[in-house]
Amino acid sequence: MVIFAVLQRSMAFLRNLLAAILGSLIAFGLLFFIFLFFISLAGADQSVVVHRNSVLELQFPYPVSEYSGTDPDDPFAVFYDPTLGLDEITKAISLAKQDDHIAGISLAGPYVLAGMSQTRAIRNALEDFKASGKFVYAYGDFYMQKDYYLSSVADSVFMNPAGSFDFKGLAAEVLYFGDFQEQTGLKMEVVRHGKYKSAVEPFLGNAMSPENREQISVLLESVWASMRADMAGSRNLTEEALDRMATTMEARTPEKAVALGLLDGTAYRDQYDEKLLRATGDDGDAPRTVTLQDYIRASKTKRVYQGPDRIAVIYAQGEILYGEGGPQYIGQGKMVSALEKAASDEKVKAIVLRINSPGGSALSSEIIWRAIRQAREEKPVVVSLSDVAASGGYYMAVGADRIVTEPTTITGSIGVFMTLPNIGGLTEKLGISAEQVGTHPLSLDYSLFEPLSPEFREVLREGIEDTYQTFLERVSEGRNISVAQADSLAQGRVWTGQQAVELGLADTLGGMPEAIALAADMGGTENFRLVTYPKYKSGLERLMNDLNASGGEVSSRLLERELGEEWVELLRQIKAQTRQEGVQARQPFILRIR
Repeated sequence: MVIFAVLQRSMAFLRNLLAAILGSLIAFGLLFFIFLFFISLAGADQSVVVHRNSVLELQFPYPVSEYSGTDPDDPFAVFYDPTLGLDEITKAISLAKQDDHIAGISLAGPYVLAGMSQTRAIRNALEDFKASGKFVYAYGDFYMQKDYYLSSVADSVFMNPAGSFDFKGLAAEVLYFGDFQEQTGLKMEVVRHGKYKSAVEPFLGNAMSPENREQISVLLESVWASMRADMAGSRNLTEEALDRMATTMEARTPEKAVALGLLDGTAYRDQYDEKLLRATGDDGDAPRTVTLQDYIRASKTKRVYQGPDRIAVIYAQGEILYGEGGPQYIGQGKMVSALEKAASDEKVKAIVLRINSPGGSALSSEIIWRAIRQAREEKPVVVSLSDVAASGGYYMAVGADRIVTEPTTITGSIGVFMTLPNIGGLTEKLGISAEQVGTHPLSLDYSLFEPLSPEFREVLREGIEDTYQTFLERVSEGRNISVAQADSLAQGRVWTGQQAVELGLADTLGGMPEAIALAADMGGTENFRLVTYPKYKSGLERLMNDLNASGGEVSSRLLERELGEEWVELLRQIKAQTRQEGVQARQPFILRIR
């Protein structure tokens, strides 16, 4: 019997070994053929040629990130959700300004998959492009409000006569899960500090608190004021007129939008192309166009900034989670490494840290803050805030010498909280019970199946208070204000970048160009080029990792295809809350502005 059992185990081991070997051979064979396929594509691909009198066609078919960190020619990037780096977009527009082969720019895409501050950064780059005397035209089959905000910078804006025009001001929507928790028995245990710290509010009831409604209303008004001023200036309209149009939805058809001065005319796409051709001065049958992606590839070796010195630009984008970090989230691993490399490089005269983050792990935020403070001992550090730099994102920012913010940035949110999932209600409905045994009263501390005990809740509350106090001290030191002043601006409340400058939470308004110019001035250099951090894995490296993992990104895309964006976003919000570990310094709500 013993020999038989040994033989059985040996046979099972051999079967598993052979299966593993076979699986590996199939995987490597598949990768080999994929590799040959892309090599053949690369060999057949011809270099992008930008002809004279070409029009750079700006369309944004993919979501805009701050920084893709990938090679635009990487063939394996197609296995992952494609993005366009804001740094690549603005660089392409800046290079096109000086390119004798580019006659003008055409904005002709239906959607801008970017945040409001990112959209404003693209708009500012186009405004700068127009200073060259070259034209910017825009066309849409229809216009959503943010898309029109971007297009309004153009010299002339046209629209399909059968399209629809969306111009009605800003609104926000926040999901609440109070009844959902009661009905399912799935509950989040919450410990927080700050009357405005409403990241956890959706789990405490079914309605928005007065404090949360107040801060969201003030935030929307501030963002709208910035958009309104930009549009009024570009279209030679008064801000009062724009408010009237938004209030009454007066510009809801193309004809009315033209009559009100929001559009320059209606046209079908072929008619718009004729206008582009005339604007280029070319005598061909159709305008010569080059896509944004092709122009990025054609210009990847060119630089906007030239010089022997270096300005290091470090991108921090996504949630802050404890760990190494990657393209979609901020971890202390890559951030600390990037800061240390930039600080120790003698050619680097200053550092710009670009932050786009709703916050997250307070511990990781503190570790990164410390690395920023250490980098400051070697050279100036300037922070540039993008769409959002709230809570943990702002925690990092106060470690820098200066903070530059877009007026539409969501920032502040100085406060902390902790959430712990509790499924006791669900398991009770299913007839499942859990019993605990421990050596000391708090040895178990927390169970998924039991409500938080008053004693352990007090332990957590003390931790929250300690972290909040540390946060206040970091703000006090970084912004040169008292702890009491920091507390008066804190309590988890969010502010726009415009308000942050007025309150002393940031130094000046501006985007990346202004932040880079300030860093160069503080670093004492006029002749420099940019070096970017962190470096991410190539598409092939990520593919190899995912083949050995669970294929999470692939399953995420399949889920979105089957359920739709709205339901997937709901599930992501629930998942984000349940995976939070430790004390959180996070934006006080998941906000969808539309």
